[in-house]
Amino acid sequence: MLPEMRKWLALALLIIVLDQITKALVVANFQLGEVRTLTSFFDLVFVFNPGAAFSFLADAGGWQRWFFTALAFAICGWLFFLLRHHAQERLMPFAIALVMGGALGNVIDRFAYGAVVDFLSFHIDKYYWPAFNVADSGITVGAMLIIWRQFVPSSSRSQST
Repeated sequence: MLPEMRKWLALALLIIVLDQITKALVVANFQLGEVRTLTSFFDLVFVFNPGAAFSFLADAGGWQRWFFTALAFAICGWLFFLLRHHAQERLMPFAIALVMGGALGNVIDRFAYGAVVDFLSFHIDKYYWPAFNVADSGITVGAMLIIWRQFVPSSSRSQST
């Protein structure tokens, strides 16, 4: 393994640890379905999501647990390959590490609970964004950074971007 990869894999591990700690706190201190209002636009909740983003395939009957687990492992394998290729850069491996950490954090939930623990709930009045977690945040921010990087002209990229 390239020495440069260690810091990016450590970042992925940090995302996993933060994700699992926050989820453990929710599972230990909330009843399933419980909502605790913190502000007029933010609640802490405890829900299980057997599907993917926005509860995609949540009612599919159980096969989706293994499908999303296999998909996460396949994507992490591909991301590991990309990480090796981009390890000398800053933005791309940072983004890859966020996605990998998030994906593996949610895989741990699928093995432990059969579904992903979600607990962050934002809303405006009665319009709610689907609940999510630290892993989902890592995946989203990382994916957005990967997409954003694609719009940076290659001539302006350097080894440090």
